[in-house]
Amino acid sequence: MIELDDLDRQILRALVRDATQSASALGRRIGLSQPATWRRIKRLEEAGVIRGRQLRVNAEALGFGVTVFLGVKLATKGRVSLEDFERAVSAIPEVQTVEHVLGLYDYRLRIVARNLADFERVLRRRIMTLPGAGQVEANVLLSEERLAGPI
Repeated sequence: MIELDDLDRQILRALVRDATQSASALGRRIGLSQPATWRRIKRLEEAGVIRGRQLRVNAEALGFGVTVFLGVKLATKGRVSLEDFERAVSAIPEVQTVEHVLGLYDYRLRIVARNLADFERVLRRRIMTLPGAGQVEANVLLSEERLAGPI
């Protein structure tokens, strides 16, 4: 585990808000030179604190107006490997995240669809035909108040 100081935390908060900003602009904002800021970012990346930078798109602006969290319980544990299920479900374009969880369900999926009819199509034709797919429970996202941020 890496020790983080206040400057490291400021860098992480700033990058979570806007990962596209330059080390120079970020350094000016927190009172460090560009090389010192760049070295800190590099150290955080090498330590695994920063795992990458992602582009976030507005799914609704692209025509995907429905987000569903789907709990999936595997029907045939032991007969279908977890890796086979994960590989198959990850190949479905509408599935944004695949989380192996502990609890009532084995997996939690975040799925985007154009509308509820489109989600039903994805569920019937893609999810329920996966190897080992069993019981499912859908929860439709009504609103998202807080986006993922630093711990």
